[in-house]
Amino acid sequence: MSGTTLGLLTGLALGLAAAFGGFTAFLLVVVFGALGLLAGRVADGKLDLAQLLGRDRD
Repeated sequence: MSGTTLGLLTGLALGLAAAFGGFTAFLLVVVFGALGLLAGRVADGKLDLAQLLGRDRD
């Protein structure tokens, strides 16, 4: 399982654990899922935070 998949699943699980039920819970799950996905992409090396934040290595 790739780090991206693991990060997404972890984020979704944390979101479900943090809030259960209702529209607010849905939004929290989306936010935690997105954070987990980003963490997984960084762990896989498929997302460079320096470029994302506008900081080049040059």
